[in-house]
Amino acid sequence: MASIISLMTVGCSDNNSPDNPEQEQILFGDGTQIGNGEQEFDITQAHTLKKGTYTLKGWVYITDGASLTIPAGTIIKGDKDTKSAIIVQRGGKLYAQGTANSPIIFTSAAPKGSRKPGDWGGIILCGRAKNNLGEPTVEGGPDAMHGGNDDNDNSGVLSYVRVEFAGYPFKVDQEINGITFGSVGKQTKIDHIQVSYSNDDSFEWFGGTVDAKYLVAYHGWDDDFDTDNGFSGKLQFLLGVRNPKIADTSLSNSFESDNNGDGTTASPNTSCIFSNVTLVGPIGQASDFANTSEYITGGSYNPQNGSKTGTFQAAMQIRRNSKLNCFNSVAMGYPVGLLLDNQKGDTQGSANGGTMKINNLYFAQMTIIGSDVNKSWKDEYSTNGVDMTSGKESFSHTYFSAQTGNRYINLISDLKLKQPNSSLANPNWGPTSGSPLTGKTGLFDDTMLSSGFDKVDYIGAFKSDSDADNWTKGWTNFDPQNTDY
Repeated sequence: MASIISLMTVGCSDNNSPDNPEQEQILFGDGTQIGNGEQEFDITQAHTLKKGTYTLKGWVYITDGASLTIPAGTIIKGDKDTKSAIIVQRGGKLYAQGTANSPIIFTSAAPKGSRKPGDWGGIILCGRAKNNLGEPTVEGGPDAMHGGNDDNDNSGVLSYVRVEFAGYPFKVDQEINGITFGSVGKQTKIDHIQVSYSNDDSFEWFGGTVDAKYLVAYHGWDDDFDTDNGFSGKLQFLLGVRNPKIADTSLSNSFESDNNGDGTTASPNTSCIFSNVTLVGPIGQASDFANTSEYITGGSYNPQNGSKTGTFQAAMQIRRNSKLNCFNSVAMGYPVGLLLDNQKGDTQGSANGGTMKINNLYFAQMTIIGSDVNKSWKDEYSTNGVDMTSGKESFSHTYFSAQTGNRYINLISDLKLKQPNSSLANPNWGPTSGSPLTGKTGLFDDTMLSSGFDKVDYIGAFKSDSDADNWTKGWTNFDPQNTDY
């Protein structure tokens, strides 16, 4: 059982001082530490940090009825030796409200030049919204359940926040994601978040209803945006950018989506809706990576922590009865554009039946437009995700080509983006004058987009290449390895 202790840091104000002596505030070292280095540390009351720099040690749980408020400009460095992580349990709240000029930063405690994916755990939010598994324990190892019947549950705020070098593998194949959302409810505020160099997925949702806007997945190890177990949120303005040398043994996709692991029709169904997404894959980023078979993890970012190296696969892999929907988006430079995998469940049936929609998508410079079989990299037809019909175009390819507004472009350069693979000095993935992604009409005519979305006239995450339209400006960091914290 976790010990019941107040937040241990001098730079903290206790808003509800406990009467129980066992809960009295305890100081550690110079007062800039959160947690006691163990995996059983509970925050049981409402606490507000002072702005400053802190070291996070061990697993810190924000328990039911408790909260932790982190002010803008605060830096929290995750300790590697103690596998540090913040876990918000059901009923707990994390309030991390940064600003464009003063974001809140969760990063590695290692010095610049030596930071690696998986240097610390990450952030886990658990709520009481619905999922299709009941009340499961959250992925990654922590003792925290999620799920319930309150789709309007509130787990707090993450806004103008960066999460860097997270994803410590608690056990083999049990990495904590950069940010994990377990049955998080719709009243939670999620916007302007960048996850960089995560050792697993950058963002993963297990059920829940939470909406989000302005998310960046940068140089993650596994998937950028992973959706499972009945997630039904609405998400708009997302950017995913891959490093050609960082990929996972499970095959890295930008989108990966399941209804559940067995591909059943369990309710609620994964039915999230994405709009205005820009996905930048590995192809075209460097001449050294011209062949899809050569995208192998390596170099200075390999954490050497048991995480297995692998290759890239698809911009979008939708499988196991997921009904993920995506509109008004652009993806480029992946070995496979769209993979509708029927090995478990009938994802292709959902596509044919219109309960899953992929409309107004632009693909550019994919090795193949579609595939029906996981780990095949072949544009061949399959209805069971195993057996392929040689010489017959994949279902995924045919489906993509037939949907409203979808278009394939041979070269990334023909998208006319400012910097299609960008630079660390002045990153900008916005379309320039004459781009085929701008000046559109009717992008939000579908009833799925009638509420919860900003009605814009462009494909992808950005309106233009001007600074005024670059919503990543100011609060993001595309070179956290070399930043002094």
